[in-house]
Amino acid sequence: MTGLDRSATVAQIVTAHAVAARVFQKHRIDFCCHGNVTVPEACRERRLDPDAVFAELEAILPADGREDAGDPRALPTASLIDRIVARHHGYLRSQLPYLGPLVAKVASVHGGRNAKLVAVEETFRELAETLGPHVDHEEAVVFPALLAPLPDAATVRRELDEMLDDHRAVGGLLARLRELTDGFTTPEWGCNTYRVVMHELEALEADVLRHVHLENHVLMPRFAGAGGAPC
Repeated sequence: MTGLDRSATVAQIVTAHAVAARVFQKHRIDFCCHGNVTVPEACRERRLDPDAVFAELEAILPADGREDAGDPRALPTASLIDRIVARHHGYLRSQLPYLGPLVAKVASVHGGRNAKLVAVEETFRELAETLGPHVDHEEAVVFPALLAPLPDAATVRRELDEMLDDHRAVGGLLARLRELTDGFTTPEWGCNTYRVVMHELEALEADVLRHVHLENHVLMPRFAGAGGAPC
């Protein structure tokens, strides 16, 4: 196995090893908009044992050092954008309409027993209302601007700055969902629909975080000269 670089930032580790995102997500370590810190620095903020986190990271990495997803840094920009659209935008367009009614149902049926579920529904609705226009705008405006034969620096700078603002807002909403659901846990009295909602919300969080990471730490640095420095 290729050794894990313990001096790398959290974002760099996820870029090199996509599966590491699972460990960071579990411990609520932000590898997207606040990923430019080392594991020990992130652990200090979260009051975690860095050696234990490193042990989890090293245990989850493939023994041969190869990962199914491949290294996104090796992709040409057009191919990287194609991956983002196909894997992440496509996922959101199918998952958000599917999950919305389920979240509303659980809040309606069980909100009297767990008042937080009403806030979960409100937060999910806000997340969906943010992500839907966000991915549409990326495909209609941001990505064409980046792929233009002669990208306009002012346009690229403006669009990437707005993208970062959206990503920060999305990160805050995901963190709120995780807190409101106690880490996406289902109480003993929860029904099957409740359990499905918690599972799917956690899967949504994982996919969105990987999506944002690719844009912040792989795509955007390629346009740093135009002002698109990752957060």
